Amino acid sequence: MEKKNYFQGTGRRKSAVAQVRLTPGKGAIVVDGKPFEEIFNRPEYVRTVMKPLEVTETINKFSVMVKLSGGGISGQSDAIAMGLSRALIAVDDKNKAVLRQNGLLTRDPRTKERKKAGLKRARKAPQYTKR
Repeated sequence: MEKKNYFQGTGRRKSAVAQVRLTPGKGAIVVDGKPFEEIFNRPEYVRTVMKPLEVTETINKFSVMVKLSGGGISGQSDAIAMGLSRALIAVDDKNKAVLRQNGLLTRDPRTKERKKAGLKRARKAPQYTKR
């Protein structure tokens, strides 16, 4: 069997799923065929995506290719961070302690609450009429 020349990790947050592949390279991050700065134009999303690379000091060592599906921009950025973290563990097991300390390996379980019968949304009730 031939050796893989990439490392893979999957990240999830809310309803977003990110499949991340790391290959040795110059540090380019491509999300669905576009540079990630085009999709994540707010600084907090850029910081979230870059955090796993910063804490492991691997910013210009790997090129990152991401496939996204579902969710909004906030959930997608967190999903990419988790996928990147898992891929960096596949690269080197020593990264696990640093990523764990920064909270990048714990999945955030908060999702949208389902709508209940008789209510307008999950918790918003119709207006009460006294008379």
